[in-house]
Amino acid sequence: MSPVVVLALLNESTPEVALGVKLMVIVRWEEFVIRQSLVVILVALAVFAAGGIAAQTASPGPRTDEDSIRAVMAATTDAFSRHDAKAWVKFCTPDAQLVTVRGESMKGIAAIEKGLTTIFQTRGRNVTLKTLEVAVRFIRPDVALAHVTNELSGLASPEGQTLPPHQELSIRVLVKDQGVWRITAFHNTILQK
Repeated sequence: MSPVVVLALLNESTPEVALGVKLMVIVRWEEFVIRQSLVVILVALAVFAAGGIAAQTASPGPRTDEDSIRAVMAATTDAFSRHDAKAWVKFCTPDAQLVTVRGESMKGIAAIEKGLTTIFQTRGRNVTLKTLEVAVRFIRPDVALAHVTNELSGLASPEGQTLPPHQELSIRVLVKDQGVWRITAFHNTILQK
């Protein structure tokens, strides 16, 4: 019904017809508002859903990064327990630094590989490492700090006796370069009971 017809009906009709026309206009107006509201809601939902999907696709986010870091921790623990220094340094940056519980400092992957190989051939020839806890904190999106608690067993004393197992806490700084997390600094200490 056109606005001109509505006005003509209102001006030239009985009060009952005018009231009916007014009610019809109100009902039509409410239907129009409801339809427009539904359109706005559907468009907003579509934009929100598309934005969420795009955000998930574009950047994996901290959860995926944390999982990747935890995978690096598991892989280095496994390499250590297998006495595979070459596999261990694959998870390091070229200029990484490792400091052992004894204060031995190794800088660069060649020195770290050589130092770990020496440990595996001497006091650590029977060691196994078990990860007890990993806590990850992001300093920046591409820099993370990992506190890793491990239990080391099978370590030999200078006299060749097997020492009792002990817990160690390592603090590891990791950097993300071209989508890959690597250890750039590693400092280890024995936990007191």
